[in-house]
Amino acid sequence: MTTSTIPHPPIVSRDEWLAGRKKGLVAEKELTKEYDRVNAARRRLPMVKIEKEYRFDGPNGKLSLKDLFEGRRQLIIYHFMFDPTWETRRCPGCTGWVDSLGDLSLLEKCDTTFVVVSRAPLPMLDAYKAEKGWSIKWLSSFGSDFNYDFHVTLDANVAPPIDNYRNQAEMDAKKGHPVVMEGEHHGLSVFFRMDDDLFHTYSVYARGCSTLSNAYALLDTTPYGRQQDFEDSPSGWPQKPTYG
Repeated sequence: MTTSTIPHPPIVSRDEWLAGRKKGLVAEKELTKEYDRVNAARRRLPMVKIEKEYRFDGPNGKLSLKDLFEGRRQLIIYHFMFDPTWETRRCPGCTGWVDSLGDLSLLEKCDTTFVVVSRAPLPMLDAYKAEKGWSIKWLSSFGSDFNYDFHVTLDANVAPPIDNYRNQAEMDAKKGHPVVMEGEHHGLSVFFRMDDDLFHTYSVYARGCSTLSNAYALLDTTPYGRQQDFEDSPSGWPQKPTYG
């Protein structure tokens, strides 16, 4: 008999394992169906027109929010926590998220651009990007309202702090892990372009971002989704055969 002080799952026969695995498979399939239902509802969310001009610093100079689309229909922005005063401090969660990014070339095939934005000045971002060996498009929102308007920089002197769609009173009443309602926070926001008009369609924060580091999961956050015919999408949405 195997004996060990190493923490481990119970050791059982193949038949016992198979019975447990089939039981788990039922739950997994229901979770997949629920995920599809949530994505279908997300594709039906309304959107809000962006009325403010935002400017970003990139390697070739100043950019507008429209510029970030690079001519595509959809834009996904990951809000990487990076305070301008963080000379040596780095966010391990955001760093791990970018480290886990897979091949995102599918996004461009689906008319979608992906960029990372932080509030720290561009030279600080470039230095950390070089240190990590990343090839991501990483832009600075330093000096603009962008981080404040999308609730990833919280400062009561600028605007009433909102964290994951909750105000201070709601967060105070919430049980569980305490959240500091100030400073830098991470998140992910999605935007849609119709000619020169830009719209905010979705934002997600906290643990909601943790599984969004592959192309399919990122596309699931957009109005058009994966653009495959297995999806329940509104009439007229671009779609192609899932296995075509």
